Amino acid sequence: MAIGAAFASIAVVAGLGIVAWIAYEPALPEIARPSPSSFDRGLVAKGEQLATVGDCIVCHTAPNGAPFAGARALPTPFGILFSNNITPDEKTGIGSWSLAAFSRAMRQGVARDGSHLYPALPYEHFTHVNDGDLAAIYAFLMTRQPVSREAPENQLLPGLGFRPLLAGWKLLFLRQTQFERQANESAEWNRGKYLVDGLAHCGGCHTPRNLAGGEERGREFAGGVAEGWNAPALDETNPSAAIWNVDSLFAYLKTGSDRGHSAAGGPMVPVAEGLSRLNDADVRAIAVYVDSQMHPLRETNLPAVTVVATNDSRSAAAAAHPEADLLFEGACSGCHAPRAPMNINDRPLLSSASDLRADDPRNAVQTLLQGIAPPGGKGAYMPSFSNTMTDRQLADLLAYARARFTDKPAWPDLEAVVGDIRKENAE
Repeated sequence: MAIGAAFASIAVVAGLGIVAWIAYEPALPEIARPSPSSFDRGLVAKGEQLATVGDCIVCHTAPNGAPFAGARALPTPFGILFSNNITPDEKTGIGSWSLAAFSRAMRQGVARDGSHLYPALPYEHFTHVNDGDLAAIYAFLMTRQPVSREAPENQLLPGLGFRPLLAGWKLLFLRQTQFERQANESAEWNRGKYLVDGLAHCGGCHTPRNLAGGEERGREFAGGVAEGWNAPALDETNPSAAIWNVDSLFAYLKTGSDRGHSAAGGPMVPVAEGLSRLNDADVRAIAVYVDSQMHPLRETNLPAVTVVATNDSRSAAAAAHPEADLLFEGACSGCHAPRAPMNINDRPLLSSASDLRADDPRNAVQTLLQGIAPPGGKGAYMPSFSNTMTDRQLADLLAYARARFTDKPAWPDLEAVVGDIRKENAE
């Protein structure tokens, strides 16, 4: 018994030693904050464009906070994380970080002091970014205005604040692989893939995740959930794939609306706002690559299929939902009725609206509850009806619109779905 206990103790100690060895990352030396004038202006300008692709300012800027100063709350299934300060402040930001420390954080998820970073920083995507682009982003961030701001303590489920656990997560889900150019594809396609898989980290939202929060391998771009909204599939399984092509994807990414069947809502609004500042060539490259995933057997940029209802089924919809018919006339018809005076080109037709035609009503519900604020204040605007309509009214209105403008079956338990999503938004 004593010998068995001794062996058990040795095994435990050995196991702990192995865990410590796996989790250990050395601290890298601090440096004096570089002078902004030490960076080439062209490199800084390149870094600004690349940081725009990565949407760095969105996650690293708190509401009404200084740009890149962090402290933004990032809800996750495991609790709330607060983003780090990435301004060049020496004490609370990255002003004392070398390029090597910055590159390690981006690719391996390890801070300068050796602590593991949570994968809310999508380093499983940034591992694909090349050295030159990381150097450009570093130059851009190091020339920003330093801001002294500490991030609040994370509010995670018990035990998950123990950062060495993240080393195990990385063993399971972090694959440090470099981008490989596909010789049989165009330069534009390869550029799009490089951006989508790397800095743009599109799979972070548009790929399903497992219970541990890792992206499901083999299901890239099969759709996910982001901030209470469905991030639709970006592959051929997207039920609206036929009505997208390179031109409509480019317009949607650049402006937040494709002037036909979709307007950016929820977490896509800041993405589109950022891409509006990105050069057209890179936005189009992203569109070319996404189009190839949605239509793997179709020639690039063939005309998209136009989905328009052959008739307006108002009579049948009104018979089934008489109160909603009145609600629609009062609240919606000015913008969304056929030939309505405000139904201008940048407002999608309901007969071809992707959210209204989807199998899952979540995004349609969120659109009514949260409204749509166009990127940069330019484009289609829709107010929130959260405070002016009950769950029953919203459910009835959505059921009416789906029956009137699409040939899709009714969504089940719609009032309960509206109530559940309203509660999620309030948490």
